Amino acid sequence: MTVGTSFVRTPGRTRRVLAALAAAALLGGCAPSVTGGWTESGTQAGYVTGDGSVTTWPVGDRTGPLALTGTTYDGDTVDLEQWRGDVVVLNTWYAACPPCRAEAADLVAISEDYADDGVRLLGINSRDDAGNALAFERTFEVPYPSVHDSGGTALAALQGVVPVQAVPTTVVLDREGNVAARILGLADASTLRTLIDDTLAEGA
Repeated sequence: MTVGTSFVRTPGRTRRVLAALAAAALLGGCAPSVTGGWTESGTQAGYVTGDGSVTTWPVGDRTGPLALTGTTYDGDTVDLEQWRGDVVVLNTWYAACPPCRAEAADLVAISEDYADDGVRLLGINSRDDAGNALAFERTFEVPYPSVHDSGGTALAALQGVVPVQAVPTTVVLDREGNVAARILGLADASTLRTLIDDTLAEGA
């Protein structure tokens, strides 16, 4: 599995504008639309997202453990250090991001299917206020928490361990809190399940 780069077919000037936005913003990923409409490939114009490429790291080559704390939209405190011993799936998202909405049902199913296997999911949202985020969670019946990362602290902590170049980005942490795998862009459900299964199997 290798890291790739996605390109959206848009007029040259628009491509340059989007590239500049992606380079300038820490979030990368789904940027606010600047052109409207749709590209030839069927992607909404103005949105820059990953191509679904996957990177995995062997146990000896992993970075971490990731130190991340934050407050959820329900007002609870999350500290990943307290989740050591579990496999953790982190997912960056925001409510108006098309691929985030497209993968939501799969993430919900994964959360439910692996709930008894020592797997936890955590969303990281740096854009939405509580109203928009909670509406999204109600719409998709999301059972796991998301950090309200309005100051970008959680995303910066994640970015310091593994490059987050798109929204959504999904990161799998092993039981020690180290980065085992990353998916840039829309996460394929079967691929993510395989990554989780492989990480669960380590040391079993």
